[in-house]
Amino acid sequence: MAVQLKRKPKESNKTYLLRLLSIIAIYLILIILSVAVIYPVIWIVGSSFNEGTSLASSRAIPKNFTLDNYIRLFQKTKYKTWYLNTLKIAVVNMIASVFLSGTMGYVFARLKFAGKKFGLMSILILQMFPTFMGMVAIYVLFLNFGLLDKPLALVLIYAVGQIPYNTWLIKGYLNNVPKSLDEAAYVDGATKFQTFTKIILPIMSPILTFVAITQFMAPWFDFILPNYLISSDEKRTLAVGLYRLINGQQNNNFTMFAAGSVLVAAPITILYIFLQKFLVEGLTAGANKE
Repeated sequence: MAVQLKRKPKESNKTYLLRLLSIIAIYLILIILSVAVIYPVIWIVGSSFNEGTSLASSRAIPKNFTLDNYIRLFQKTKYKTWYLNTLKIAVVNMIASVFLSGTMGYVFARLKFAGKKFGLMSILILQMFPTFMGMVAIYVLFLNFGLLDKPLALVLIYAVGQIPYNTWLIKGYLNNVPKSLDEAAYVDGATKFQTFTKIILPIMSPILTFVAITQFMAPWFDFILPNYLISSDEKRTLAVGLYRLINGQQNNNFTMFAAGSVLVAAPITILYIFLQKFLVEGLTAGANKE
């Protein structure tokens, strides 16, 4: 779509030229950024269809198009097992996170109780510290409870670790919902639980969808925690499994690694395209202040 730059009334030639140059500069920056983002994606996709295993012989546009890398990925590795392990963790983490964050966000946004402000500030401070800072403590804790090398350990970390951020996000979203809806429900004889499930919960669907998507995404790209807590090959996640293909002097299956990355990115990209409206709404929801 062509951009038509109309000259404003009484605008001098110098001002018009500066405005024109600024617009050109903006478009140049956007084009450069787009190329910087899109080219690696094209290169990875192209590498997955290249012959051989090394990066040196790979090209963004392969000379001889082949599906051998995808075939070998399923025949010579446990990619299917890794994929199913990650999918299970992602689904359980998504459900647990939506339940925990949704209820906590509702409680802090709608209910009045002692220590509410202190609780909000506490979880805000906890959000400032990344999970991997407590990896030694997490390892010892899970060791004592017998949760090492179990997918449940990852679900607990993912779901609980994002409660502070998601709680503030949902609270900011609910602050825009008039409390008169709750009061009208109470007048009609509804309990707080009925008000939450029948009135507030449907209104929360956009922000809960955003939380569900972001939490579903986390296990697919996380490498540090699964590599730290999961040791058996049968329970590995995709990030750890794919890394094993290129880790060490004997493992140089870079084209197979590219094929596995494409299979991971394709469904997630489709999910983002169809639900991008909720993602944008969720990203802007937490900026509201009470």
